[in-house]
Amino acid sequence: MAAADRIESLIARMTIDEKVGQLGVFADMVRPFAPDVNPEANVHNAGEVLQQVREGRVGSLFNGVGAELGRKIQKVAIEESRLGIPVILAADVIHGMRTVFPIPLGEAASFEPALAERTARATAIEATAAGLHWTYAPAVDIARDQRWGRGAEGAGEDVVLGAAFAAARVRGFQGEDPTAHDSLVATPKHFAAYGAVAAGMEYSSVDIAPQTLRDVHLPPFKAAFDAGALSVMSSFNDINGVPASANHELLTGILRGEWKFAGPVVSDYTADMELIAHGYAADERDATKKAFLAGLDLSMQSGFYAAHLPSLVESGEVPMEWLDQSVRRMLELKQRIGLFDDPYRSLDPAREADATHIPAHDMLSREAARRSVVLLKNHGGVLPLKTSEQKIALIGPFVQDRENIEGCWTLFGDKARYVTLESGVRAAIGDPGALAVVAGCGLEEALEGGIDAAVAAAQAADVVVLALGEPQRFSGEAQSRTEITLPPAQQALAEAVAATGKPMVVLLRNGRALALSGAVRDAAAIVVTWYLGTQTGHGVADVLFGHYNPSGRLPISFPQVSGQQPYFYNHLRTGRPELPSMTEYKARWRELPNEPLYPFGHGLSYTTFEYGAPQLSSAALGWDDTLTITTHITNTGGVAGEEVVQLYLHDRVASRVRPVRELKGFRKILLAPGESAEVVFTLDRRVLAFTNPNGEFAAEPGLFDLWVCASAKSGEPVQFELRGE
Repeated sequence: MAAADRIESLIARMTIDEKVGQLGVFADMVRPFAPDVNPEANVHNAGEVLQQVREGRVGSLFNGVGAELGRKIQKVAIEESRLGIPVILAADVIHGMRTVFPIPLGEAASFEPALAERTARATAIEATAAGLHWTYAPAVDIARDQRWGRGAEGAGEDVVLGAAFAAARVRGFQGEDPTAHDSLVATPKHFAAYGAVAAGMEYSSVDIAPQTLRDVHLPPFKAAFDAGALSVMSSFNDINGVPASANHELLTGILRGEWKFAGPVVSDYTADMELIAHGYAADERDATKKAFLAGLDLSMQSGFYAAHLPSLVESGEVPMEWLDQSVRRMLELKQRIGLFDDPYRSLDPAREADATHIPAHDMLSREAARRSVVLLKNHGGVLPLKTSEQKIALIGPFVQDRENIEGCWTLFGDKARYVTLESGVRAAIGDPGALAVVAGCGLEEALEGGIDAAVAAAQAADVVVLALGEPQRFSGEAQSRTEITLPPAQQALAEAVAATGKPMVVLLRNGRALALSGAVRDAAAIVVTWYLGTQTGHGVADVLFGHYNPSGRLPISFPQVSGQQPYFYNHLRTGRPELPSMTEYKARWRELPNEPLYPFGHGLSYTTFEYGAPQLSSAALGWDDTLTITTHITNTGGVAGEEVVQLYLHDRVASRVRPVRELKGFRKILLAPGESAEVVFTLDRRVLAFTNPNGEFAAEPGLFDLWVCASAKSGEPVQFELRGE
């Protein structure tokens, strides 16, 4: 039977309860489950879950793992339910399964979408071996306020970078064949504008211009769909007063009407339930009706659809054809990934037990870790460290820590394989006696005698490596912060160690940009190491000792103080820009200029690069033509290194005020000492387009500034003109 005929035959035979059952996503209590990541709602025991599957009342289960028990679930669905419709098994697998890779924000610092595609592919291999078909990832939210904790799950503050990583992660998760046993359905989230919540407050409101929504927050989703993403998840927030999970304009108008997206929309955890707390729905029935008619196909964990959709259909308030369409989308997803023909795909206990992939995935984890590291500062060339003839004091609460390696939203990591910072450094140095290790303080608390021991170790050393940062629970869901600073106990440790006068290297472990101060800000070297995953210790040591020349660049702006938030490099021009000769009555704070401490795109290397002036193929870009930009880049240092060459534009005059700069392209190149290369970018008018006051996406003729440079605050512009039709 043809696939479409099979689905239509099933829909024709299904009862309303069975149809609604396909639209419910419930906690998988049959298999080992990660229960601490969401509040309890509508939780059942294993027997109840299997009975619901038997009765055809469950289309999907989530956050349980294990191939053998997964087969048991599927056997009940196939052999004991009336219609034999397979279930699809899902989980929050964000940046690694058993092998953990850098948090997505950290991996974005690599400026290598191909790296993210590789780590997502490895994640899919491990997740499908553990009995999963579907992941609720990637998060593609653009995060412009570093107080928001979930910025750790995305790719930072820039649209072009975010879209590139969104597409790469989708390709990596799903692979080339969606029916393959190692293909994992991708779910870009959170649709939409979750990263724009007011004041960075989790689950808060989003008050946003339609043009900003379309130009900043929607493009990464469109890139993910263009890359083949088969499902999407709605967000918790409202948009201009209408909750995203019941937002008809978003879920039906844009997603279905404009973009023709054919896959299912799944709610975030109990998001339909929360329409009541929003004040958008009067009760459970009203919430169900509004969410479903807006275009929300699947209800996660609330149980509202099961309880209320049948009566809404029977009363005519929800048309049967609408119900059938949502069921069709879910069945088509199962058909698309081969579950009807091979219901036990990705449920092979022998494959789950196979550990032959571990060495390769450990190598990839180490590579991803070191490529994600960003060197912010290296005064006096204190880095790289020497592997011998140098006494090192390794100090800080993260030195021996194993509990803050993986970062947020890691549910299934193999902690036995995690490599601590101490282990990585010890493996890199020649003389174990040259290393002194002291905690100094706890993550948030002082330790009795801790600072005295740290000071003594520093005084006896040639160089201090101070490992500081946020506990990993400070970032991720429900972890908004008002002050994005280090805990006071860690800051006090840094001040005491710095007072010894020894050269100090600060390693930051963080899930967001931080506001650095005092001895941390003034350290000789500052290195952002994020949460790097399984191979943290080896990856960081590779950079510390120069076995890998750091090539990461900031995907977010580091502010000078917390009060600058939200701060992002591509802010709009103002009528009173700050000028070097004028400070009052300009766009600045009273205490400091409107500048970051470290800008988007910033990152140093152990070598240096020289940029030639960009050469344009023409001073004018014709309406239907292409402009070529060529820039000569030279490695002027003594070691090989990688440079992230960045292309920025600014539209001088437009019908809407334009950002001061916008990233439009980037290239990562490897150059030997003294080697030069020509880096080429091409532009056409589509790259210059934006959503105008009339809601049209179009370019406008006029003058543009163009930079080819190393960060959002570097380089000298050249100009070109876009000519009209």
